[in-house]
Amino acid sequence: MAMKSYVGALLLLLSFSSSINAQVFNVATYGAKGDGSSDISQALLSAWKEACASTTPAKVLIPGGTFALTEVALDGPCKAPVEFELQGTLKAPADPSLFKTDGWVVFQRIDGLTMSGGGTFDGQGKTAWGQNDCAKNTNCRTLPTNLRFNFVTNALIHDVTTLDSKYFQVNVLGAKNMTFQNFHVNAPADSINTDGIHIGRSDGVNILDSDIKTGDDCVSLGDGSRQITVKGVTCGPGHGISVGSLGKYENEEPVEGVFVTNCTIIGADNGVRIKTWPASKPGTASDMHFEDIQMDNVLNPVILDQGYCPFNQCKAGVPSLIKISKVSFKKIRGTSASQVAVKVLCSQSVPCQEVEIADIDLVYNGPEGPATSECANVKPVLSGKLNPAACAKPHIPTKVKISDVSFRDIRGTSATPLAEKLGCGRGVPCQKLELADINLRYNGRNGAATSQCANVKPTITGKSSLPLCVGLRS
Repeated sequence: MAMKSYVGALLLLLSFSSSINAQVFNVATYGAKGDGSSDISQALLSAWKEACASTTPAKVLIPGGTFALTEVALDGPCKAPVEFELQGTLKAPADPSLFKTDGWVVFQRIDGLTMSGGGTFDGQGKTAWGQNDCAKNTNCRTLPTNLRFNFVTNALIHDVTTLDSKYFQVNVLGAKNMTFQNFHVNAPADSINTDGIHIGRSDGVNILDSDIKTGDDCVSLGDGSRQITVKGVTCGPGHGISVGSLGKYENEEPVEGVFVTNCTIIGADNGVRIKTWPASKPGTASDMHFEDIQMDNVLNPVILDQGYCPFNQCKAGVPSLIKISKVSFKKIRGTSASQVAVKVLCSQSVPCQEVEIADIDLVYNGPEGPATSECANVKPVLSGKLNPAACAKPHIPTKVKISDVSFRDIRGTSATPLAEKLGCGRGVPCQKLELADINLRYNGRNGAATSQCANVKPTITGKSSLPLCVGLRS
């Protein structure tokens, strides 16, 4: 941890020195107009090209105003550190068919990048969310991500906002020594597959003192994520801070060294989560620690799920082959929106090893009774106060097959944000289930009414007031 603090300080020093001595390349000088409609792509590419070629630190400046921008790739390597200062708002084309690639603004192969300025990357994703059919179509088209960082080294991203991306808000691939600080993500709870910050095959990424509101995982860590720190993050709405899902593809790299501390999760579908696919390819995930987390009305505050199978797109009855070890959940407190506040459901083929659960205090005030926990294929080390009692209730997979069910013309108000939940069995998914004309409202402080489904592909008809079966996605 001391090394990570040193790295953070070094990056801040890099940002400070670059700002003082940098030659400024203002996109307005290259013809950019902040009128909200004139495309500035060529102006930005020209400014970037010259800044990247500078032998001394350089800054690309987008001043105040609203600027239209089609997809751009800002490539390195550069000859000296470069700062990207966004003071205004960049707006993406609203129509996803105008994109040729899966990235809107892409930074790649850069050593020494700083991003700052207080500005906003507005992905205008609302239209695209309705076109996202990935829950039903395994060959769906990948929509563009607001910000992609490919093979970026020694970077500091701070004091900017990503808004309403069509797909992931931020995707980090192949990064080394990269920090997000005072970074802001904003999208509604019903935005589909809008992970806040997704990290894969990267070493030494820090997410510090940031707030993430979105429709999917606030932070998601894919394979090859190593030495990742998430500290001081406020998450919600969203699907929590997640490792995975893992094991879906061949040749996935190990996950090693994940430290999630001092975070607050509000009104999210999940809190802290590790998820692997059943019938997975072999792999490992180890040295993962979640500590000092505040939960506020979170549906699944603590969940380790090695049978993660959204929309039945897997062989649910075949155990995962991802070996999970050296995991700790400590000092996690607050309120749960469901009775089962702690789930640690490991693989029957490769049971979890060296799992520690300590000082858990999660309260549930629903009609079913106090909070409970479930465990499978794990023998955790327990210490401190444990509320609920950890691993007190064995997890027994359902063997009851449910079919020919319909929910039609259901209306009124819900007392919780989760107005519709269909949780079918992994081994025996629900069949022939229909949802029609579901009109339920939630007027609380945690956003609009939402739904959650697992192991079911319902037929959806009519007009509904909330997005149905969008609650469990990758």
